Amino acid sequence: MLFIALILFPSCASSTLIQSTPGEAKLYLNDEYVGVTPYKHRDSRIVGSSTDVRLEKEGYETFTTFFSRDEKADVGAIIGGFFLLFPFLWTMKYKPSRTYELTPLNSYNEVQEDDSSMASKADELLKLQELVEKGLITQEEFVQEKKKILDEK
Repeated sequence: MLFIALILFPSCASSTLIQSTPGEAKLYLNDEYVGVTPYKHRDSRIVGSSTDVRLEKEGYETFTTFFSRDEKADVGAIIGGFFLLFPFLWTMKYKPSRTYELTPLNSYNEVQEDDSSMASKADELLKLQELVEKGLITQEEFVQEKKKILDEK
């Protein structure tokens, strides 16, 4: 019986190391602030239960995700489950670690600005092409205007 207890009780808990790139992001689990990354999370929740994750760091987008307790088989709990039925509730564990990469706010905004700038230039060029096709401007005028549009930042 002592052997069974030694196998069962540690098997109920599972832990995972939560990391972020860059580090020291504020970590919220199930909307509760728990600290900064890296952070070692440990619980004894049952198989299939999930934990909501939110990471926040100044200058970076808020990152949200979740993880579930169904990522890795727990041999100790499986063996214990043959002797008593309830350990089957803890037969799965978390992965040992997980790393989340945060996206800087500036690079995301720059990409959006570049995309909108390219789209507006393309629209202008299409309008110019229509003017050429309708005979309202010459090919030389089109080339000059095209150069101006493409040289703009």
